[in-house]
Formats: sequence, structure tokens, C-alpha cells
Amino acid sequence: MPPRSTWILTEGLAGTEAPCRGLARALGVEPVLKRVRVRQPWDSLPGRLWLRPLAAPTADSDKLAPPWPELLISSGNVAAPLALAIKHESGGATRVVHVQNPKLRLDRFDLVIAPRHDAISGPNVVTTRATLHGLSPDSLASAARDWEPRLRHLRRPLVAALIGGSNRRFELSPARIGALAGDLRALVHDQGMGLAVTPSRRTGAANTALLQAELGPAGAFIWDGAAPNPYLGLLALADFILVTQDSVSMISEAIGTAKPVYWIRLPGKSRRLQRFVDELTADGVLREFRGEQTKLERWSYTPPDDTARAAAEIRQRFGW
Repeated sequence: MPPRSTWILTEGLAGTEAPCRGLARALGVEPVLKRVRVRQPWDSLPGRLWLRPLAAPTADSDKLAPPWPELLISSGNVAAPLALAIKHESGGATRVVHVQNPKLRLDRFDLVIAPRHDAISGPNVVTTRATLHGLSPDSLASAARDWEPRLRHLRRPLVAALIGGSNRRFELSPARIGALAGDLRALVHDQGMGLAVTPSRRTGAANTALLQAELGPAGAFIWDGAAPNPYLGLLALADFILVTQDSVSMISEAIGTAKPVYWIRLPGKSRRLQRFVDELTADGVLREFRGEQTKLERWSYTPPDDTARAAAEIRQRFGW
């Protein structure tokens, strides 16, 4: 029997919520989404130092109160101590599955599902090659039907460029966007490719405008940020996918299509994220996009099936 009730607990960020949604979908459960932010002093403290965690959420956060769920899927540094507090308040009845490194004692969780670049291990840790996601053949087929008429005018083969943005480790500056736009324009002019670009919220209005100015005249499709979002449609219809290296979730979803995926280097440094792309490159899954010197090629690989494997592990361990 599946759990009678399931919560997903995150800060509401796409990179933490999407893997939890994908896992819930693989388990066949309909979760209640709980999005929280926390106040000071909790917001400035590591989770191991939180006292009275359930007093931490802001007034505009979703309410964390009984009846407690049978299964709690959490992700993010804020969600981890809150999830453990809920487990305690439930008298241990709530099973807590945390996605990614919780940065707390691993044995306090019922299960931790973490990508191998997090470099953690233990008897209750399931290691994945990439991060979890909710892509499926059905969702891609549906997106292809929706978006094929709208992208039919673009030349084939079609390149999808998934653009992230600046974070604590990487910077997507106007200079880098300008250079990237030149490289993408070369794909259109020199390699005869069609081009569709989808920025993210972190790309920023100025960078998105620069992409429009540089690539629009070349006939590229650039999403302007208004609904509907073409992201799934581009994954479904593209022949080649390019992804900036700042987003583990976008890279994980891109390689879930089994299409040729190239990662785009950004200024900055993260040993953890560099290990992620290096390991997948060594596996023959990813290749680096090196600008104009890169001639896009097709290759085949078996995409990681991490989400289904994680769901199977939960069913086996918890008897669901």
C-alpha cells in the first residue's frame, strides 16, 4: 500500500521542488506542497544549530501542523531541519526522505537520495548519477504535440539552448552572454542549425534582452518569459541540447531525453558541480560545448533512470 498522505517540503525553488515532484510521481502519490521561508536567526544558522525549528517559518509560509503526513519528501538546507522536527513531532510515524545532501547527520533521516557528486554515503543513502526529475516519455510526447506547430518554422536539425543564470558559484555576465550569443549564432550561420533558446528566471531581463537582440535577427526563437513556457517542448523537439553548467536539474532533465547534450562553461568555480559534469562526460553522457570550434555530433547513451530506481528503493525499504 502506498503512503496515505505525502508532503513535499522545500523553499519553493525549482531546483529543489522539481526532483521531489518527480519522485512523488514515480511513487504514484499526490503530494501536498509545503513551501517555506524562515526568519532570523534561523536563516543565518546552519541546520544543526536550529533550536525549535517549527518556530522558524515566516508567517507567509505554508502551515506545518498536524495531521502529519505518513511520507515527507524534503529538499534543501532549510527543509532538512524542519523535516526532522516533523518526524520528531509525529513520534516517528512520518517517514522522511531527503533529496540531496541534507548537511545534517544522515542517520537521522529514513532515507537520503543524493547524486554522486554530493560525495556522501551510508546505509540509508541512495546514490544517483544525476538529480531526480519528473520527465517521462508521455510528458515529452505531450509537449512535442503542443509545441511542434509553434516551432515548425525553425530549421532542422534544431538546437535547444537552456540558459540558467548567476548563483553563488557562477556568474552569467552580459559579456559571457554576448560571447555565448556569438557562438550560438555561428551554429545557425555556419552549421545550418535551427535555434530555440529558453532563459530562466535567473538569466535576468538584461541578459534575455541581449539574447533577443543578438539572436532574433538570425531567426532564433527566444522565450520572452511570458506564459506558456516552452521548456518541455524544446526538450521534446530538439535534436541537440545545450545547457549552462550552473543548473544540475536542467542538465539532469536534458540527459533524460537520451539526446546529445552539451554543457556550457560559465565564469566561476564549484568543485561539486564541476565533478558532476566531469563524471557524466567520462560516462559518455555529456560533452562540453566549446563555442565555434564545436561541431555538433550525435552519439548514443543510456540515460540515467535514477527517479524510478529511487522510488523502487523506497517501496522496498518501507514496504509500500
